[in-house]
Amino acid sequence: MRRTRGHGAREQEPRRADRARLPLRRSLLGRLLAVSALVAACSVAATAWIAVQTTSGAIKQEQGQNLTADARIYDTLLEYAARNPTWDGVGATVRTLARKSGRRVALTTQGRQPLADSATEPTAPALPPQASAVVDPLSVDTVLAARGADGQGTGADRIDPRAVGPFRLSAADSRALRRTADDKVACLNRAGIASDVVVGASGRPRVQIVGNDPERALGTRCDLAALDTPTRSERKALDALSELADACLKRQGREGVRLNNDLSWGDPAPVAVPGEPAAVVPRPVPAPRDAPAEQAAPSVEMPELTGENDRAIASCVGTARSEQLSSYVASPALLFIGDEGGATLPGFDLSPTNTARIAGAAALVLALTVGASVFAGARLVRPLHALTGAAQRMRDGEQPASVPVSGDDEVGRLAAAFNDMSAHRARLEEQRKAMVSDVAHELRTPLSNIRGWLEAAQDGLADPDPAFVSSLLEEAVLLQHIIDDLQDLAAADAGALRLHPEPVEVRELLGQVAAAHQARAENAGVTLSVTATAPGPALSADPVRLRQAVGNLVSNAVRHTPEGGRVTLRAYASEAGCGTVVIEVTDTGSGIPADDLPHVFDRFWRAEKSRSRRTGGSGLGLAIVRKLVEAHGGTAEATSTEGEGSTFALRLPGAPAQGRRPAPDGMTTAF
Repeated sequence: MRRTRGHGAREQEPRRADRARLPLRRSLLGRLLAVSALVAACSVAATAWIAVQTTSGAIKQEQGQNLTADARIYDTLLEYAARNPTWDGVGATVRTLARKSGRRVALTTQGRQPLADSATEPTAPALPPQASAVVDPLSVDTVLAARGADGQGTGADRIDPRAVGPFRLSAADSRALRRTADDKVACLNRAGIASDVVVGASGRPRVQIVGNDPERALGTRCDLAALDTPTRSERKALDALSELADACLKRQGREGVRLNNDLSWGDPAPVAVPGEPAAVVPRPVPAPRDAPAEQAAPSVEMPELTGENDRAIASCVGTARSEQLSSYVASPALLFIGDEGGATLPGFDLSPTNTARIAGAAALVLALTVGASVFAGARLVRPLHALTGAAQRMRDGEQPASVPVSGDDEVGRLAAAFNDMSAHRARLEEQRKAMVSDVAHELRTPLSNIRGWLEAAQDGLADPDPAFVSSLLEEAVLLQHIIDDLQDLAAADAGALRLHPEPVEVRELLGQVAAAHQARAENAGVTLSVTATAPGPALSADPVRLRQAVGNLVSNAVRHTPEGGRVTLRAYASEAGCGTVVIEVTDTGSGIPADDLPHVFDRFWRAEKSRSRRTGGSGLGLAIVRKLVEAHGGTAEATSTEGEGSTFALRLPGAPAQGRRPAPDGMTTAF
């Protein structure tokens, strides 16, 4: 016993190990969780990438459009400031710009005192703390000015070219110069040179040759020098500018310079004379585009100029221009441009805070996805664990137990199917044990009888007379019958039952079965009759096996029918199934209880448990009937009313009758 227990314990150890939970990486829950996390991470990353790309593109496009519109607003207001000494009357311009751009436009002084605002309602939101730009024609924002509506640039000193101040011509001077310019253009056109008149910000016209090649006009009689002669007002403004520049240079300990009409300094370039120092080339500084060129002037002695002096002169000239123009232009103003709701220019700022927010949102989505996956996976895996445990307990020989059915989903149906299989296995196990017990009992009875008679003969208690031999033969035949029944069932279960089908006349077959059981029926006082159509339905079957099946039914019916009862064999073509032949065996016996009716075709089942082989059969006859009928492709059924009798029906596929016509009336044969 100790050895047996040790061996059993060693067998149980690997089984317990098999029941252990799988590692998370190999379990269904782990794989479901990994796949869900991967899908969630990819979804979050793809969504974030698409959102960033789409949003960035939209924002860049909107920013570009807004920047262009803002540059136009800035350029318009800058032109207003360059042409007007104050901001009085700018309100109409601000409202027009706001209406065209759909934005809010506001102007304030540098002390944030309001000058003009397109949002006039009292509930207008407050202006943002930072201005969009500073409108100052003497210090232009080079970024916004470069995107201006007219494409005008700015000089190196950042003074708007439209700020001309005292260099602006009077209407009379402008008309006189325009007539001169028109005459020059007509002259050039007659010479075959295309040209146009272009009027600058100061009102001075100039001739612009198509192709921008002034050298082409030198060979004509059209003298353009008349347009370069400064007017009296321009000469006066240039002298005032020179004085301001000289004062600045003297404060630095430098000598003054002479400014030309284009605001360069030094003499115009003279013809070089051999042996004499070269003339100083004028250095240009930012100036109005249409400033007149100075007429040739007598050369004067100029101090030696160096690169350092040039930078100082350029700085002083720029300071002088700002000082001269300050009284002709509007004072600097703060420009605010935003949405009508008060928002400023949109932006997409991936600052650390925004990055942390995006990462937090992605982590939250991922955590929710993982949590939902864990919850769903746990609900999915829990019944699978229960199924696995129950299956392993069944494998180990333990009593099978049902698993809980959680719902009507796939897992619930699997659990229900497992419970049905477990119950069916339990029934089969009980039937197997009962079958082994019944087989042992059925074989023990004839063997015990044979042994008893032989021992009695050996001890001299019985004489081996013909009656003795007949009794032993009867027991041997009974034993052989049991073995034959078991062999038939085994062959049917293994699918090795051999059939030899041939056309069978059902009426003749029933007559043969009735004749074979007539003697037993008469001894039991039972009337045995056959009812079949003439010539009767035809079918293709093995006549030997079919007679065996019908014979088992008749034998069982005669055994359970009391004296004076009746057993009827009937065959007919079924109307419910096309080509189906039904063979019925009906008795007027005691009937079968409704609870026992589903088990009548089970092996070794008897309605009365107390019956023996001699009184109640072995319990294999009806099981053999069902196997034989199923081997023919048919089914076996039983109906019964307790106290009235039972009917056993065999439904077999019939064979088409050739050259036969069913008789109009049936025929009944009584035995």
